[in-house]
Amino acid sequence: MQLDPRGPRFAAALTTVVLVAVLVTGWGELALFQTLVFALTAADIRRGPYALLYRFLVAPRLGPPAEREDAAPVRFAQLVGFVFLVVASIGYLSGAPTLGMICTGFALFAAFLNAAFGFCLGCEMYLALRRLTSRPAA
Repeated sequence: MQLDPRGPRFAAALTTVVLVAVLVTGWGELALFQTLVFALTAADIRRGPYALLYRFLVAPRLGPPAEREDAAPVRFAQLVGFVFLVVASIGYLSGAPTLGMICTGFALFAAFLNAAFGFCLGCEMYLALRRLTSRPAA
């Protein structure tokens, strides 16, 4: 499956805003919300909440994408984000806010890199793992 690369970057921008809010407020329920977003998006990249916002509200106002990208690395990146936010949510909701802040900070760093610079850290991890296992990327 091929994606418009502007969609994941839009999702990363929204994720950045949500994760900044989590760090500022320490609101575990908001971290849990973002965890759910990551889970839904990792399960189906085109039906994640932020992807739907992009497809129906943003994409119609843009021209067609100049290029497309493979969905597998993006799905992997969402799965990595999911893992970090599961741990962050557990930290916030169980009274270990330092754990929550650290894991949220890592996820925020990755989301910001994608939103601001178009560098998907999780996608690069996916490609590195593919190289290490000697399997060509899809």
